[in-house]
Amino acid sequence: MTDSKTFVNPETPGYVGFANLPNQVHRKSVKRGFEFTLMVVGESGLGKSTLINSLFLTDLYPERHIPDASEKIGQTVKIEASTVEIEERGVKLRLTVVDTPGFGDSISSQNCIEPIMDYIDQQYERYLQDESGLNRRHILDNRVHCCFYFVSPSGHGLKPLDIEFMRKVHHKINIVPVLGKSDMLTMTEIKKLKRKVLDQIDEAGIQIYRLPDCDDDEDEDFKQQNKQLKEAIPFAVVGSTQLIEVRGKKVRGRLYPWGVVEVENPEHCDFIKLRTMLITHMQDLQEVTHDLHYENFRAEKLAKSGKTPTGGVRASTVEKDKLLADKEVELKKMQEMLSKMQAQMQSK
Repeated sequence: MTDSKTFVNPETPGYVGFANLPNQVHRKSVKRGFEFTLMVVGESGLGKSTLINSLFLTDLYPERHIPDASEKIGQTVKIEASTVEIEERGVKLRLTVVDTPGFGDSISSQNCIEPIMDYIDQQYERYLQDESGLNRRHILDNRVHCCFYFVSPSGHGLKPLDIEFMRKVHHKINIVPVLGKSDMLTMTEIKKLKRKVLDQIDEAGIQIYRLPDCDDDEDEDFKQQNKQLKEAIPFAVVGSTQLIEVRGKKVRGRLYPWGVVEVENPEHCDFIKLRTMLITHMQDLQEVTHDLHYENFRAEKLAKSGKTPTGGVRASTVEKDKLLADKEVELKKMQEMLSKMQAQMQSK
């Protein structure tokens, strides 16, 4: 006689238990970890590096060399990707930040957009090759899921370079416009500049990342939060990693003779709103990248490779048409068989 414990039914009697499936997906996702790639683009001196360090509470640029004015004259755009593993409450995030030092710094800014576009396409190309390969279980996703584009607070709106860049890449990546160093402006000036930037974006026909609408079954607090995030675009931000004591409490902020700008105070800037948008919509940013931008790139590549130089259709396309025709014949036969079976059942 074997000594075995009685198996206990984990589910309530009367229930199958597939309502537990989301928990299984959650456990697998947490175990596997998450990947996210963020690109930051904008002129030097707009607080890009400080903001990224503030957002993720890490130092991504410990040995950053800041070029002087003479170096900037002939400087070309560099693409610097920094990857860091962040863990919070058992959840791992592999964060890659793609910086673009030198953007807009040289006298001639005509060639500063192409290297960025090439990098975006290279990541799509690499993912397409990995997806078409034999080992598809562990594909490293380095596609750019989001791009923070920094707008100068002293430029009275978008510059020609800003419009040109966004117009060329808006169909490739999710663009989130950000007003850097917004503590240079008053609240009235910020509202005026936000309106001006959005008007210029609409006039140029640029598609920036739009937050998805809430479902009807979402709670009112989330709907209100989503509404406030939509109204905050473009996000006016201030970054700082310095801790300052304010009213007996340590806060991250910037100290001025007239007072302190608190980074995480929603009344002072949109830093919290930007971080909330990025965290709560990180999955949506990845899905839009995969389902829209990547699929557009993939369709374009397949369309180009599906034709010979003389314009003739390759054998693969002919085979695809033959398979479709065979499927239609098979489907027709099944429908005929089904009709006969129904007729026999009715006759009985």
